[in-house]
Amino acid sequence: MRGQWMNVVAVTEQAVDGRLVVSGPARSMPVAAAERHGGPPYYWLARVEAPATGTWHAALSRDEACGGEPLAKKDVAVTAWHSYPPPAPEGGLWALRAAWSPAYEDLYSSWIEHLFDAPLDEQPSWPALHEVLRDRSRNFLFDHLGAGEDERGMVVRPDCADLPYFLRAYFSFKLGLPFGWSHCSRGEGGTAPTCSDFATVLDPFPPLEGKPQAVPAWAVPDRGHETRDGDVPPPAPTPKERAVADVKRFGEFLRTTLADAAQSGAGRTAAKDESGDYYPVSLSVESLRPGTIFADPYGHVLVVAKRVPEAEGRGGVLFAVDGQPDGTVARKRFWRGNFLFAVDPTLGSAGFKRFRQVVHDKKGGLRKLDNAELADFSGTEDARGVEGFYDKVEDVLSPEPLDPMQAMLETLQALEEQVRTRVVSVDNGRKFLASGKPPAEMPDGAKIFETTGDWEDFSTPSRDLRLLIAIDVTRGLPARVARRAERYAMPPGKPVEQVRAELEARVAKELDTRKFAYTRTDGSEWTLRLADVVARQEALEMAYDPNECVESRWGASPGSEEASTCHAHAPEAQTTKMQGYRAWFHERRRPPR
Repeated sequence: MRGQWMNVVAVTEQAVDGRLVVSGPARSMPVAAAERHGGPPYYWLARVEAPATGTWHAALSRDEACGGEPLAKKDVAVTAWHSYPPPAPEGGLWALRAAWSPAYEDLYSSWIEHLFDAPLDEQPSWPALHEVLRDRSRNFLFDHLGAGEDERGMVVRPDCADLPYFLRAYFSFKLGLPFGWSHCSRGEGGTAPTCSDFATVLDPFPPLEGKPQAVPAWAVPDRGHETRDGDVPPPAPTPKERAVADVKRFGEFLRTTLADAAQSGAGRTAAKDESGDYYPVSLSVESLRPGTIFADPYGHVLVVAKRVPEAEGRGGVLFAVDGQPDGTVARKRFWRGNFLFAVDPTLGSAGFKRFRQVVHDKKGGLRKLDNAELADFSGTEDARGVEGFYDKVEDVLSPEPLDPMQAMLETLQALEEQVRTRVVSVDNGRKFLASGKPPAEMPDGAKIFETTGDWEDFSTPSRDLRLLIAIDVTRGLPARVARRAERYAMPPGKPVEQVRAELEARVAKELDTRKFAYTRTDGSEWTLRLADVVARQEALEMAYDPNECVESRWGASPGSEEASTCHAHAPEAQTTKMQGYRAWFHERRRPPR
């Protein structure tokens, strides 16, 4: 509509030296976008802040040096009035206006990348997903429906299992695409998770476990046509009022129905199981694209946000975002300390996966694609084994031999990022203690890793286990370089063992010089080295209880100056439990469910 901003996005599977130009009626200044982002898919974004009424022309063309050949064109009519999308159908959540296709999948990947993009050396973090969605410089679907939908204060706080579902649902809602979700088990008794009771935007409340579901009040919109005996019918809602009502219902859907249904078991169904919402993909440049998820065997889920190709001696990088129980969304890089992988049928199938497209069926409903209909389905990635998996991903990200010292520095950078992320989580626990609330209840056994309430929000058993693994990976990198010497650009004339010794010396030096600070109980800052974290591994095996002071959670020695500000300790019964669970952290393994 005239005066409202307009985004034009061009997407392609191929790397093209191109230029996107958007031109309007007479006296309108054209807008050009020459910068190509992503890959694959690749995208260009041109933004017109206040388009004038009339026909605008968008064209993606090759650069003049490549002949200037036009690749795609589209005309856009800018009017003086706004047309809203059709209202949600009776019993449904939103009207369908399009169908999933390769082009929409490319657009989805481009949207994800743009949403979480940041310079390579930054570690962006947001207190909640709605903080990202409300940033119109990041979200090119901001207020796409014209109902001010992203300016109405909708709160969106997904945890790690919710995040991919929330992103896919938001994109589908904005563009009128099909969407569905299943109810999945977590996998117990030596069996992988399974899924059932598939629900869709057209049929959001089907029978659950064979029993009818109660439809919540928010899901039955008042369309303005209902009357009571003797009452005068109210006026029919305007198109904008209907659009606003649908936005409110969408927010309630995320907060309740979808948040309740989504859980990490959905990402760990067996590789060839067609009941799940995700399917495993082959490991390739094309498949490791934004929007792909990574499901680890112990219940964590991340969403790929960006792949940076290998260049100028720097290894290729894969970034992903995840949600935390406290609502925080943060970006982190792929490495063994963040992306855990195991091959164990009782845990299900871990690794990289994508959403199964939801399509129309012959009965007028919606269904998920089967494995045979998926071009990039791969049910054999587990056969590589753990080392084979990491070797293959490394080969995809960095096909050319890596400089071993640069690889080591990048690994140390990833460890440092992981430590700094823990600073935020532990500080949230400090604030919880300071709030005066009753102690968080500690669950029994394996449930310390997956529960609800204050323990889920402020404890860090999963994060601490990953940190311990990350320390092992960092210290073990010199040996890995020696094992895979052919993957590294070894300095001429230096034997492998000499390179290994030099790497070990550099690791020790970097651990000693890299520092970070955390806030103690009294509000003062205390500085630690990464070497301190490595030296405190034993203490970190029992440092995840949010009822313990922050100093102890960073491994401060009792009686030390660092620990002098500690004034709270976990209940004795919880400490006794942690002693019993310590072997899991010492041996770097999650217990079976």
